[in-house]
Amino acid sequence: MGQADFRCIECNEKATELHRDYSNGILKITLCASCQKPVDKYIEYDPVIILIDAILCKTQAFRHILFNTSMDIHWKLCMFCVLCEAYLRWSLLHSSEPSGDPADIIRYTKEWEFYGMVALAALELSAFCGGVLCFLRAMPGRLKGPDVELGVLLRALLLSCYGKVLLVPVVIWEHDFSPLCLGFIKLFVLTSNSQAIRVILNCRRRLALSAIGVGLLLETSVIQACKWLAWSIQDTAMFD
Repeated sequence: MGQADFRCIECNEKATELHRDYSNGILKITLCASCQKPVDKYIEYDPVIILIDAILCKTQAFRHILFNTSMDIHWKLCMFCVLCEAYLRWSLLHSSEPSGDPADIIRYTKEWEFYGMVALAALELSAFCGGVLCFLRAMPGRLKGPDVELGVLLRALLLSCYGKVLLVPVVIWEHDFSPLCLGFIKLFVLTSNSQAIRVILNCRRRLALSAIGVGLLLETSVIQACKWLAWSIQDTAMFD
């Protein structure tokens, strides 16, 4: 990160450094010129504590992660979340099919169905992010640069989807309450997305929730369009 790229996690003011390195390895946390508090107290915290605060959707933790760290894992995390969601849908699809041998799900794996689920999950995520970005782009004065701010916001949206990793234990420990767990996971991810938008744009909760609503509406429209297309193809194949 270059100069003035850091942010105070308390007041969101820009800062040129997080700490100052004195001689003999002595480090001193920089104080914010605006609020006179440490620019980023989390640089001394254990990563587990930072993760817990991020799960609690604390604004300070989100500012630390999005502004004061160089985490370039958003695309890897995005791909992992897409694979988790695709596998969950694929496993639910095959769990409804009768099977006499437990090994059948491995022996007769329909790989193309899984690839289709991956494509569908990626399409839905793209529609959601696209809807959010287009809505915020249409808001006057919210996104400054044509490329920089959009890229930063997209990175924040992808990183804030980390809650989808919870889909893995839902698949492993199958239970009658799985649909309820999936609903809570979806709600948690949307809450994290909203918090990420608020942190990046320093805006009110109403605007962030409106952007999430538009993204969710576009994602739902894509889901319904894909279902309609699948039904149309199936009906055409039956008549042929």
